[in-house]
Amino acid sequence: MKQATNPIGFFKIRIVKRHPVKLTALHYLREALLWEQYELCADFIAVAKEFGAQAFEIQNLLEDPRRLPKG
Repeated sequence: MKQATNPIGFFKIRIVKRHPVKLTALHYLREALLWEQYELCADFIAVAKEFGAQAFEIQNLLEDPRRLPKG
């Protein structure tokens, strides 16, 4: 991720690199969380981090409000 300023220079803009393997791993992580297949999540997180996923990208998936415990 690179930090850049907008043309006016008032605030910083995050430029997140969109590597296809990272995006696929994050997608599979989201699906595993929704289907409660938690044993797969560690592998998907490791692959996503290897290809440049930032902590906030993974944290946003882990805190997804659509995942409600059944019971």
